Amino acid sequence: MNFPKPAYDIVALAASAGGLSAIGQILENLPANFPAAIAIVQHLAPQHRSLMADILSRKTALHVKQAEQGDAIDPGTVYIAPPNRHLLVSPDKTLSLTQTALVHFLRPSADLLFESVAASYKDRAIAVVLSGTGNDGAIGVQAIHKMGGIAIAQDKETSEFFGMPSAAIQTGLVDFVLPLPQITDALMSLVCMF
Repeated sequence: MNFPKPAYDIVALAASAGGLSAIGQILENLPANFPAAIAIVQHLAPQHRSLMADILSRKTALHVKQAEQGDAIDPGTVYIAPPNRHLLVSPDKTLSLTQTALVHFLRPSADLLFESVAASYKDRAIAVVLSGTGNDGAIGVQAIHKMGGIAIAQDKETSEFFGMPSAAIQTGLVDFVLPLPQITDALMSLVCMF
C-alpha cells in the first residue's frame, strides 16, 4: 500500500525508564513505507555505547540508525539520539548533535528535540511522550502545540513509569492520551490520513 503525501512529516518520540519496550512496540507495527521520519530520545547512561539501534532494527521493518551529525531526515527512517548528545532538527531538515548543557540533568533532552522539531516542522510534527520518570518533554509539548503540531502521551495504565507522560498531560496541551497498543494506530491514522 502506498500512502499519499503525509499529513505530518516527523514523529518525535521521547522515553526514559520503561521506554525501550514501549518504543519497540510502536515501531514493530509501523509499515516499512511509513511516510514520516521518526526521531527518538531515550534517556541512556552516558558512559555506555547504545545498542538501541540494533535492538530496535530487529523489531521493525523501518530503517533504524543512530543519528549522526548532518544526517538528512528521510521518511521511513528512525533516528536515535546517541548517548550523551542532544538530538536537534535543523530548519534545513538535517540533524545536529550537541553536547551543550544538560537539561533537567539530562542529555539527550526530549524538550530540546521537541522544540527543534516544532521550530522546523511547525504544524507537520507529532510529539509522543512515553514511559519515563521526571518531566522531560513537558516544555517541548508546549512548543509543539504552539506551532500547531499534535502531542500524544502514553496513559497511566500502560506506562511502566508515568512521570514523563503525566507531566506532559498536566500542561493541558496533549491532544491524545492513549494506551500503548493504540499509539501506533493513532500515528498511522494521523500521518497517513485513513
